[in-house]
Amino acid sequence: MAFAADRCRGKSRSIQLKVQSQQNITRSWREDHPFGVKHKGQDGYYVEDSCCTPVKRESKIESELIAMDAVTKDKSSKPVTRRIFLSALAAMGAGTALKGALAAQSSEAASQGPASGTRPQWCLVIDLRKCEGCVTRDSPPSCTEACNAEHFVPAGQEWLKVFEMEGPGGHGYFLPRPCMQCENAPCLNVCPVGATYRNPEGVILVDHTLCIGCRMCMAACPYDARSFNWEQPENPPGAVFARYSPEFPVPHRQGTVEKCMLCAHRVEDGILPACAEACPMYAIYLGDLVQDIATNGREVVKLSYFLANSNAYRLKEELGTRPRVWYVPGHGEEYGHDVNETRHPAPARTWQEQGVTLAEPDEGGN
Repeated sequence: MAFAADRCRGKSRSIQLKVQSQQNITRSWREDHPFGVKHKGQDGYYVEDSCCTPVKRESKIESELIAMDAVTKDKSSKPVTRRIFLSALAAMGAGTALKGALAAQSSEAASQGPASGTRPQWCLVIDLRKCEGCVTRDSPPSCTEACNAEHFVPAGQEWLKVFEMEGPGGHGYFLPRPCMQCENAPCLNVCPVGATYRNPEGVILVDHTLCIGCRMCMAACPYDARSFNWEQPENPPGAVFARYSPEFPVPHRQGTVEKCMLCAHRVEDGILPACAEACPMYAIYLGDLVQDIATNGREVVKLSYFLANSNAYRLKEELGTRPRVWYVPGHGEEYGHDVNETRHPAPARTWQEQGVTLAEPDEGGN
């Protein structure tokens, strides 16, 4: 009996390592392919590399079959008993629950630690006490300009809009509105082809190679945060050589939906989103729900404390979308904005009008 128990524990360790290996593969798909696109097929996950070659990854079902095969086809062991079979099945079905106990028996699993692979969960906090719509600068809002320039947003579109709102008593204030990065995102739920998806850091992205332009996501979004390319957008010089990625969707494509993606290509490298970096009033904070911190580039605050003590709120919370953008109520008072003086923000200039271009190759092709 002792020999059978030891053999069962050994096989459970093997099963645990295979399940954990599958989790690591799924978790690290973007590190392996920083410019790849994640596709979910019927029998597993696929990653499209820079050469557009599908690379098949093991699905959860396949990993379980491999683990079961390791138990049932071990020629050096005795015939599989009912106890061994049930132990293997329990290890696969409750891999997460058994992780702690099995990791203690395996130096390889224990060396990874309980926090290994933890990914940040990004959010935004917009402090309206500091936002005065760039009135004092007498120019389009800096956040909108920076967003347009960073992503070469097509003419006539704004991924980050700044609205002039009317508060209690008729007083005005300004409200920047990016994509809300909802945890229960209606756009993600209605996309018929899976073009809209959530990356491991909680950012909602659009894979334009899959988007069919049905615009169901636009109809489902209660924040009007998406736009549609009715015509072929004018792409910057050199875009033909750009390697497409949902984190940085250049070149832009006709017949597809676009939106703010929280500058996923920047935050991945530890850089603030373009809107937060450009805000002269430091009104936009990038936060991490896992580490419970947020920063606007000038100060670092404890996220939960900052939200609770600032009476922060989210737009249309009653809809159950659970947006990841919080607002601190205010009207730009920290910078002397008079609530009795309102002004419609100037229309945002396109990146072409700002003179923002990519370097064009010279006659030698350099």
